[in-house]
Amino acid sequence: MTSQPMTRRARAADRPYDFHALQDKWRPRWRAMDLYRTGDDPAKPNAYILDFFPYPSGDGLSVGHCRNYIPTCVSARFQRMRGYNVLHPMGWDAFGLPAENYAIAHAIHPRETTVRFAANYRRQMELVECSYDWSREIDSTDPAYYRWTQWFFRLLFRRGLAYRAPGSQWWCPHCRTILANEQVEDGRCWRCDSIVTRKELEQWYFRITAYAERLLADLDTIDWPERIKEMQRHWIGRSEGADVVFAVGGHEVTTFTTRPDTLYGVTFLALAPEHPLAERIATPARAAEVAAYVEAARRLSEIERQATDKAKTGVFTGAYATHPLTGAAVPVWVADYVLGGYGSGAVMGVPGHDARDFAFARRYELPIVGVNIPVHPNSPPPVGVNIPVHPNNPPPVGVNIPVHPESQPSEEGVNRDVHPYEAPGIVVNSGPYSGLPSAEAGARIAADLAAAGRGGPRVAYRFRDWLISRQRYWGAPIPIIHCPACGAVAVPEADLPVLLPDVADFTPSGDGRSPLARAEAWVNTTCPQCGGPARRETDTMDGFACSSWYFLRFASPHESERPFDPDAVRAWLPVDTYVGGAEHAIMHLLYARFWTKVMVDEGLIDFAEPFTQLRNQGMLLSPQDGLKMSKSKGNVVTPDEVVAQYGTDALRAYILFLGPFDANALWDNRGIVGVARFIERYWKLANEVAARPNNGQPFDEAFERERHKIIRRVTGDMSRFRFNTAVAALMEYVNDLYAARSRPIGGRQWRAAVGDLTLLLAPIAPFVTEEVWREVLGGKDSVHRAAWPEFDPALAADEEVTIVLQVNGKLRDRVTLPAGADEDALRAAALDNAKVRATIGERPIREAIVVPGRLVNVVTL
Repeated sequence: MTSQPMTRRARAADRPYDFHALQDKWRPRWRAMDLYRTGDDPAKPNAYILDFFPYPSGDGLSVGHCRNYIPTCVSARFQRMRGYNVLHPMGWDAFGLPAENYAIAHAIHPRETTVRFAANYRRQMELVECSYDWSREIDSTDPAYYRWTQWFFRLLFRRGLAYRAPGSQWWCPHCRTILANEQVEDGRCWRCDSIVTRKELEQWYFRITAYAERLLADLDTIDWPERIKEMQRHWIGRSEGADVVFAVGGHEVTTFTTRPDTLYGVTFLALAPEHPLAERIATPARAAEVAAYVEAARRLSEIERQATDKAKTGVFTGAYATHPLTGAAVPVWVADYVLGGYGSGAVMGVPGHDARDFAFARRYELPIVGVNIPVHPNSPPPVGVNIPVHPNNPPPVGVNIPVHPESQPSEEGVNRDVHPYEAPGIVVNSGPYSGLPSAEAGARIAADLAAAGRGGPRVAYRFRDWLISRQRYWGAPIPIIHCPACGAVAVPEADLPVLLPDVADFTPSGDGRSPLARAEAWVNTTCPQCGGPARRETDTMDGFACSSWYFLRFASPHESERPFDPDAVRAWLPVDTYVGGAEHAIMHLLYARFWTKVMVDEGLIDFAEPFTQLRNQGMLLSPQDGLKMSKSKGNVVTPDEVVAQYGTDALRAYILFLGPFDANALWDNRGIVGVARFIERYWKLANEVAARPNNGQPFDEAFERERHKIIRRVTGDMSRFRFNTAVAALMEYVNDLYAARSRPIGGRQWRAAVGDLTLLLAPIAPFVTEEVWREVLGGKDSVHRAAWPEFDPALAADEEVTIVLQVNGKLRDRVTLPAGADEDALRAAALDNAKVRATIGERPIREAIVVPGRLVNVVTL
């Protein structure tokens, strides 16, 4: 910086703060400078900061969206000033149901709405001065992009990870398309909230389950919120147990159980209504009743069928299965609490040790046999123990084994305290396995099942393969050709992209076929293998396919010969910081991890996880009703109206100041007034300091310490995404500087303080700081290209700290001591404290535990 002539400083001190003028002045200058272009200095480290790929809607952005985009912009600016090359791009995830539904409702082609909505999003992002490198903008609906999405489909198909199979799938009658399990929430479509049904269709899947173990194990290698990792662990649902195969006539029914030790407690077999044998094995006398039950049950959502307060229902098929170890006849039922989409669609009913089976058995008066009892440490049961299950022979104290319904009171006098024993224990009533601990018995039973060819040990997973087919128009066409002679054949790479044809009528048919099926000229083609007549696949890909690799494309968005430049990917990937909502934990985030691992196996990349650090922003709630902002609710606050009234800098600072980044917050118009006042006070202070003479006042050490402390504090907060405390610290510092104006402090110290304050504030409030830096303080280049200030650790260190004094863990007092005091000094301060001494009294002291810089806990005998 260079000092300005006195007359100019004097004029600047009198100039009022006009955010409109500053915005109009600096926006075009920054565009001309290409201020946010991605750095490429090989001497600098790289930082890749990425927002979740947004879908641009007709509603535009609310200030709630700014809760995501402004903090990542601040982080990108912070890292640039710290000497990093920063990749901070933006693009559009524009394929999918919302765009198509809007287009249908308004009789306009989705190509047009996509261009219009993306342009409006970009305008609003530029309005709040998000520092994106727009030269890298990408759009998932651009053939130059989805060509490579189709290329990845071919890769998955070649590796056996993309396959077509028939099945009963979730169907949204409003969107008229199949949905993946992850896209059904509480029995409703995640997009339109309509109640979903089931439809039998042949669909395309990605074999994500082949990567289950790696998806689980690698969660331990990434810096993600624990709740997101736990959501993925739960969704994948790894279970160790055993398959158990029951013979039913000439058929076999396989069940999976995590408790093979309870196999001798099986008293019925329950099939899901969707199970292929549900109706086939029904006896003639039971066939009509079973068929009617299956039809009714399949109309219910999984949420309804799994509800804990719903009575368990079922119907007896008339058939019996053969127990694989005892040979006993086991009645086979169809029950709605068993789901066809999970496991094998069949469960072995063990009512003595499973709550759902127990409720079902009680309702239909099926036998309930106890085969597990708790371990009593003082009297373990002998090997071969056989405890009869009868009300006249009660189990040991503390054990509750259900009894046969015939031995129980009538419904009016049922003992509601009777419940299944679900914990592991000692196995009883189980032939040669009786007397063994549950784990040992389970392992032996699983091994014996394997030896008999009736099942055996297995690891199972809750989640299913990713259903990728969509019977809609607005999506990337699946690059497959169906040939009567050759079957499903991948479109040759040289023929990509398979262009989405322009059609006048893109409304879904409702019969399970895509609108593309009506484009006969496009559908009819020739087989690339045999040259015979063939038909194109008419389903399009789920939009999540496009977002499963876009983070790689940003490294080299204009690459035309391959999906990405390997050298660029090695330079930038994996993403250092990825920011977006937690709602995509079991969809986009899981899918992107899966695709990344496939690419590793193919040798395309050298990292197994796409996002090193993940941060989820909190939701911004409307001041009108405390709910999430939504145009349909009429409770939206737009960035346009806030910027018009308070300016971009005030909006940015207030978004950050609202609270912790990952916490929900309520928008409050009164709060932004205070933030706007803070920015104006900074402006006045900077102009006032610039007008001061550079006098020879003595050096003020305390003033200097405060300057180094604020640098340390804000640097730490910015590094940890604690933007609210960074803004709060800057507000406090401005207050401190106003209070220090009357002290005899030299002009150089003042200008150093305001100069560093300007640098610290620059990522948050880019316009006012640029004006101060360039026009008031005399900076030669943009403040956003200046170096982040550094602090002296010795000067930034706290001089005093508050120490908590405890006796036996209970707070007794607080004392202020010099920072850095050693343990002996802290211990002496505690033992000499009057309140501590009064609490201890005559009791002898066992020890005084010291946590340096924080507390001393005196423990008595």
